[in-house]
Parts: sequence; structure tokens; C-alpha cells
Amino acid sequence: MGTASIHEGVRRMRFSRLLERTAAKELNQEEAAEMLGINVRTFQRWVVRYEAEGEDGLVDRRMGRRSPKRAPEEEVERMLGLFRDKYADFTVKHFHEQMRERHGYVLGYTVTKLALHAAGLVSKAPKRSAHRKKRPRRPLRGMLLHQDGSRHAWIEGLPAMDLIVTMDDATSEIYSMFLVEEEGTASTLRALREVIGERGLFCSLYTDRGSHYFYTPKAGEKASKTQQTQVGRALSHLGIGHIAAYSPQARGRSERAFGTLQGRLPKDLRLAGITTVAAANAWLKAHYIGAHNAAFAIKAEQEGSAFVADRHEAWREALCVIEERTVANDNTIAWNGRRLQLPESRLRPHFVKAVVRVHEYPDGTASVFLGPHRLATFAADGHGISPDAQEPGRVLAPSRTSPRGRASAHP
Repeated sequence: MGTASIHEGVRRMRFSRLLERTAAKELNQEEAAEMLGINVRTFQRWVVRYEAEGEDGLVDRRMGRRSPKRAPEEEVERMLGLFRDKYADFTVKHFHEQMRERHGYVLGYTVTKLALHAAGLVSKAPKRSAHRKKRPRRPLRGMLLHQDGSRHAWIEGLPAMDLIVTMDDATSEIYSMFLVEEEGTASTLRALREVIGERGLFCSLYTDRGSHYFYTPKAGEKASKTQQTQVGRALSHLGIGHIAAYSPQARGRSERAFGTLQGRLPKDLRLAGITTVAAANAWLKAHYIGAHNAAFAIKAEQEGSAFVADRHEAWREALCVIEERTVANDNTIAWNGRRLQLPESRLRPHFVKAVVRVHEYPDGTASVFLGPHRLATFAADGHGISPDAQEPGRVLAPSRTSPRGRASAHP
């Protein structure tokens, strides 16, 4: 005997006894209905059917009939076949999205999940652990950004590499995402240039305590508050706070984002036919980031933005590697195993023994500065580049805007 038949028999027996008690004035209909777990109107309908047909009137009239809303078997079988053949490593949600986008699939997510469970193709999710209270999000976009890297085999057939992601705490919106061989100073500055160049200056950056982010005198101890890395120096120059995370749990928001990305991104890259890092980075920027944000970003608690436009684009000279060098007797400086020859300048006859700053940019080019004056610009191979200014010795614009001179926030 099936479970439905057993439940049917129990219902008849309980209803008959409760009906007798209502007839004897021991219970009213509201109390009897509550004991059966139904509402009063349903109890009253059952009474009418029982009086007209006896116990046969209590038979569930839906039993043995197929619901008109039930999913077509042919469509379910097509879905199961596609999952087995092409999407066996996808999560149910990701698979359902691809079915709707690529295969004209119209059945709902829950129907799909239950069918996959019934077919034994997907296991039920384990029961979640006890509830943990999440840290409240910042109310405005641009108040706090998270940046982190995740090492994984992102592209099929290529070794594991780092995916660098910069996202907003208020919305979980991803602003920058790209693949590099190894996370470090260069990748961090590149991501910051992408975000600030497009959206403006933000308030604070939240990262782990990697050596390119913080100087830590002893492993595992607190980061130094006096010694800065190149990243720390750049953020300080731009007035952006830098917050260090002291546990993986503290980076929960970005960790959850990487869990989603590791489950989805390699499969999406495979479906898009991406086989190289260059193609992947172009595709991420042009297609994936927007689609990911549309699916997973949430609305900020408050309208508006904490991003501020950098009118003088101070970020261009701050978000690079900056080191000091002393000019040699032949008017050259040593840089990355090369000698950079300084050209003649109207500032002074020569720069021998002068302490200058070298700014190395993400594309490998470098500029040499004496105070605010740009003395020369060099290609990655060390050859000089003709200055784009009217004359050598171009002076930098002010590195900061005054409070009254700040541009309006980005939308």
C-alpha cells in the first residue's frame, strides 16, 4: 500500500471521529478543523460530501490524475540528456541559466532541480551549519572595496593562475577582474588603476595581509603601521584607507564571491571557446563582468555614491612603482638592469649626484622626476621616448584637489 493510500485511510478515520464529536456538541467545527490541520471551509465541504456519499466522498479526487501544470515528460527528458552530455559538472542554478539562454528551455528552476535529484544526477545540498551573523554592508557604493586573488585552473588546458577581483562591499558588484600568472604589486596597481580611472577615488580598501599589501615584520603578526609597501604608499598618497584582514572569515564576502566564480567561470570560458589568457581577459571585461553583476549584485542600502572624481588624475602618477635613484657621473641612472640616459634639460646643466624618482607604469614604461619635473620617459627596453609635453622638464599637476575644488561624485 502506498503512502498516499495510508494517509487517505487515516484522514477518513480521524474525520469520522471528529464529526461524531461535533454532532455530540463536544467540539465546534473550528476546533475540529484545527485538529485536522485544515480550515473551517474545507471541513464544511467534507461534511457535505460525507453526508451525500459516505466515506467515498472523502476520497482525494486528485489521486490518479495527472496535474495539467505538470512539466512535459519530453522536455524533462531533453533537459536530463543535455545535463548528462554537456553540463554534468555545472551547479543546478548555473545549468538552468544556460538551458534558458542557449536551449530555449522554459521550465522553472525548482522543477529542474527536483528532476535532477530524482534521476540521481545531482545530490541534495548538505544541511547548512548554524547561523552566523554577517558583518553589515557599507550603505553607499564606493565606501569600501574588497580586493583579493584566487588561484585556480580557470582556463581548460592551462596551468592554475590568479584571478584578481576588486568588488564593492555595498553591492557585491565587481569593478575589475583579470587573470595573471601570479598576484603581486603589479596586479594590484593595475586593478586599482582600472577602478579609479573609470569610477573615481573611493574611501577604503579591504585586503588580506599579503606582502605586496602590507609589510609584516614577523609572519603571522600585525602589519606595520610605519613601513609601507608600494601599494600602501599609493593608497596613502590618494587618501584611500587600507584595512587589513586578520582571518579568512573576515574576508567572507570576497571568499563567497570566489566560490561562485570557481564554480561558474571555468565552464563559461569553456563554452565561449576561450583558450588564452589575453582572450579571457578581453572577454571578462567585455561580457562576463556585466552578466555576473546583473545576476549577483544587489542594491545598495542608500542611493548615491561615495566615489569622488580625481580632477587632476593624480592616480596616474601614484598608482605605479616609485623608487629613488642617485644620478651617476655620466648623467645616467640604474633601473632594472639597464642604464637610463637623462637628456639635456633647461633646469640645470647636469643632474650628477641628484636624487631622482623613477615611476614605473603597468605597461613597463618609466618616467624620471626631479621634484615635480618630469625629466624623461623611457620605453620598457630602456630607450627614451619623445615627451608628449611641449618641452622637456614638464611639471606635474597638483597631486590633490582642495576640498572646494573636488568634482561631484560619480553616479
